[in-house]
Amino acid sequence: MNDKQYYDAIVVGAGHAGVEAGLALARMGLETLVLSITLDNVGYLACNPSIGGTAKGHLVREVDALGGEMGKAADATLTQLRMLNRSKGAAVQSLRAQVDKYKYHDYMKRALENQPRLHLRQGEAKELIVENGEVRGVKTVYLMKYYAPVVVIASGVYLQSTIIVGDVIEKRGPVCFNRANYLSDSLRALGIEVRRFKTGTPARVKRSTVDLSALEIQEGETDVYSFSALGGKVNAKKRCCYLGYTNEATHDVIRENLSLSPKYSGLIHGVGARYCPSIEDKIVRFSDKSRHQFFLEPEGDGTEEMYVQGISTSLPAFVQADMYRSIKGFENVEIMRDAYAIEYDCINPTELFPSLMHKKIKGLFFAGQVNGTSGYEEAAAQGIVAGINGALYFKGKPPMILTRDNSYIGVLIDDLVTVGTNEPYRMMTSRAEFRLSLRQDNADLRLTPIGREAGLVDDRRWRVYRKRVKKLDEARAKLDTVIPPAELKEMFEAAGESVPVSGITLRALIRHPFVTPDVVNSKFDFFRSLDAASLSTLITEVKYEGYLVRAEKARAEQKRLENTPLSPDTDYTRVKGLRLEAAEKLNAIRPLSIGQASRISGVTPADVNVLIVNLRRKA
Repeated sequence: MNDKQYYDAIVVGAGHAGVEAGLALARMGLETLVLSITLDNVGYLACNPSIGGTAKGHLVREVDALGGEMGKAADATLTQLRMLNRSKGAAVQSLRAQVDKYKYHDYMKRALENQPRLHLRQGEAKELIVENGEVRGVKTVYLMKYYAPVVVIASGVYLQSTIIVGDVIEKRGPVCFNRANYLSDSLRALGIEVRRFKTGTPARVKRSTVDLSALEIQEGETDVYSFSALGGKVNAKKRCCYLGYTNEATHDVIRENLSLSPKYSGLIHGVGARYCPSIEDKIVRFSDKSRHQFFLEPEGDGTEEMYVQGISTSLPAFVQADMYRSIKGFENVEIMRDAYAIEYDCINPTELFPSLMHKKIKGLFFAGQVNGTSGYEEAAAQGIVAGINGALYFKGKPPMILTRDNSYIGVLIDDLVTVGTNEPYRMMTSRAEFRLSLRQDNADLRLTPIGREAGLVDDRRWRVYRKRVKKLDEARAKLDTVIPPAELKEMFEAAGESVPVSGITLRALIRHPFVTPDVVNSKFDFFRSLDAASLSTLITEVKYEGYLVRAEKARAEQKRLENTPLSPDTDYTRVKGLRLEAAEKLNAIRPLSIGQASRISGVTPADVNVLIVNLRRKA
């Protein structure tokens, strides 16, 4: 009997992290096994039927820029697309798509099935095979042994997961899929710290039983560019979402039954997401609020199910019915799937290098919610990094390390491996100190060359990138063209501004608040070769130019610190002048640079100076 099979790489899990990791590994030439507990959950949107959102849209664009699949999948299956924060600056504008969750799953499953060198297999990983500090493969519950020098754990929220509704606890994964019963024990046996986190999801309700006229319509936009740089403008206005509000009657139902909530009764032990609280949490924490908003979102084109975004709960099913029916428009609502909380095991991400490889086990990578994050987008971002670095490790090449100054993905991973997280981590624009330059519109300009160098960006994507760069460079060369007063008169008078006595450069003109991409294209022929997305990028660059110059100075200093390496083998208790707390923290994290060391909690600027002095002594 042949119970052994050999691959170059194995990915455990086929959620959003596993999909990106598996595709990256295979596309970079490795014979790759993707092992999923069920093939019915490949790329499955177990929670909200959407991709993107504030800061999350940045991550999707960055995954796409590196050669990933999430952006293309969202474009192919969307039912609605909107640009969030349109009234605010370009730095915080983010795409958010409603997608058909069933078509999205089908798209991703086909992507894996049709990818050369990728082998999709249903099976539950039971145990990691590790020898002499190096991963060798995995053993399944059916006693199959799959060997590979690279293993990516992308197990999502399936590790010993439990579904909790009221006082009912079920040993299941999301949407009642089977859970992973054994892998947590294997991780513990290898000395990997395992934690317990919690998240939740709202009910799904039947569309025809909701009085939609009582809610506010939220339509998609018709003139929006897609997530993927390989796409173009999309007309994403197929399905509507709806905005509604809870009321005091809703809150009364919750307050009266708060003792039945597993969080407040003591049944839930996992740490929940601060930025995605349950409706019970909202009522308790924000007791002064008379209402809370929610969104009613379609699950897909071929189903009546609607997702009640903003009202997640773990209250008993009979309480949920009363709670939802207290909402205006929901008086006769039929619940198709009850809301629930889910607890699951995850690891401490500070045990990982920025490459997402484990510090003590070579060849073993972790990506996604198993690292303590929340969200599809955060998972996909980690997945593609783990996949790329797994392939580079296999080939004996240095890892691809994204940094805080070049990507949101770099911010995400640095936060995880340097600071860690005590709750499900969510990406936000406020976490990125260089967000003025880390905009979603320039994700390809920032990261596609990095993806190309790593070996993931294919020729087609590279041609699209080169063409865009060429046109932008040609357009930038025209910015110092002087515009005579006669050509400015109508424009300035219409805006109620004084007409310049002498001509001004196109660059100076664009800096005026009333000058938009539409104004530029309607008045001048300079940028006719640019598509709307590239023109918007150019205009944003000019308007932010002063801020970006100042930010560049801060980036240069940070870069200097990031480029000052530290040995991961250093015993910091032997470094003279370091405080004991700092030495202990540094030994735990094992930073790869002075920059990373400076961001560790408990390491002071004085400690950093000690490290710099110590390096100079050794030089």
